[in-house]
Amino acid sequence: MTYSEAVKYARVPLGFALGIAYLIWTDPTPTRLFIGGAIALVGVGIRAWAAGHIHKNHRLATSGPYAYTRNPLYLGSFFIAMGFAFAAHWSLFVAALAFFALVYYPTMQREITNMQQRFPESYPRYAEHVPLFLPRLTPWRGDDQSMNRFSQALYMAHGEWKASVTYVFAMAWLAFRAYHT
Repeated sequence: MTYSEAVKYARVPLGFALGIAYLIWTDPTPTRLFIGGAIALVGVGIRAWAAGHIHKNHRLATSGPYAYTRNPLYLGSFFIAMGFAFAAHWSLFVAALAFFALVYYPTMQREITNMQQRFPESYPRYAEHVPLFLPRLTPWRGDDQSMNRFSQALYMAHGEWKASVTYVFAMAWLAFRAYHT
């Protein structure tokens, strides 16, 4: 099994395991929790916005946050991880950066191949104009502007509401830890 394949299967379970360990052992201060929670909330918002624009495996998403970055779901996850890491300690922030470099970069590379195969006519032009991860400052206006509206139905169908609920419970737990330890 290649490194990329191993990452494919380990990414989500490893993320959950690290998240649980974080919730058990973290000891945030109120100030770090406030700042980190705000950063993580931006990530939850980005993921929600992205989920309302993507028709997974059926249509190339180029509207909403996909007009700024090809991987807004990962960008949102990055903000969530960085926010919660900041709330805990600077060293965890560095570890979270390493995690993203080692796990998400190979995942994004693998998805480039997948997208090129699924959308051979439209993906090359999209990839030429929209960065892989760090967003552009202005939205790219592709040829197809018919899917520009956020869809609450897509947001719900993709189950992204679970990230919002998880955020609320994690923040409540971390606030308890910050003020009662």
